[in-house]
Amino acid sequence: MTNSISEIEEERTPPLKAYFRKLMRSKTGFVGTVIVAFVLLMATVGPFVAPHDPARLDPSVILMPPVWFEGGDARFLLGTDNLGRDILSRLIFGSQVSLLVGLCSVVVAGLIGLLVGLIAGFYGGFFDIVFMRLVDSFLAIPSILFSLVVLAVVGPGLVTLILVIGVTNWVIYARLVRGEVLSIKERDYIRAARSIGVRNITIIYRHILPNVFSSFVVVSTLTIATTIIVEASLSFLGLGIQPPTVSWGGMLSDGRNYLATNWWLATFPGLAITVTVLGIIFLGDWLRDVLDPRA
Repeated sequence: MTNSISEIEEERTPPLKAYFRKLMRSKTGFVGTVIVAFVLLMATVGPFVAPHDPARLDPSVILMPPVWFEGGDARFLLGTDNLGRDILSRLIFGSQVSLLVGLCSVVVAGLIGLLVGLIAGFYGGFFDIVFMRLVDSFLAIPSILFSLVVLAVVGPGLVTLILVIGVTNWVIYARLVRGEVLSIKERDYIRAARSIGVRNITIIYRHILPNVFSSFVVVSTLTIATTIIVEASLSFLGLGIQPPTVSWGGMLSDGRNYLATNWWLATFPGLAITVTVLGIIFLGDWLRDVLDPRA
């Protein structure tokens, strides 16, 4: 009886307030939200408060350690790199690139995959065969290998990187949405809508799309984390974001030769990538638990 009363009260609670209560009850969801909010804040307002220009070279402060070590300087809290550039400022500016690539590539992949999944699942037949064989073709090629080949041929760059990652990730959404649509379109209310002459496009927009949207949001959130790692990997290999634009992967690449002597060059960008990805994964897991009607 107590559970029933609490469920009724939760249903009467405004949606935003109900989600906030659920977030407060989830440790991983709360931690993930805090991390993601901090990274977003750093990417948004950080460049205005960054202590130094991330591209400014200063030979007089090359390889200076963090401030809490002997030889550190309060002007450079996290130290400097092999060219005398401030690590903290570069981390702040690098967050913009990581989030931009992650969000934009997920938008590209999500739109393509959502459209393909809806058409293949709802109409079936010829469309389903063609699109699913196309999906199988993309799955047969490792995405990182495909990205490396395309970037090596076309040339690295921010826009190119976003498009390449988006084109390689759309198959995830296509398979997910197709599976959801195949299940939803057989339900009674869809058959009833068809029997009274409702147009297919209206059925897709009003009845099917809202039912697949929660799964779509969860997968998109988790894919952002994967995309950030892919961007860092490609930038580390020299085929991602190019200097003077700052990226966490590029910082890792610059610091790999100094791991034994000047560990902070690679450690701090590595920690930034790890914490950001963990935060997004925690948030995605909480969203899955909240938005999944079967949970």
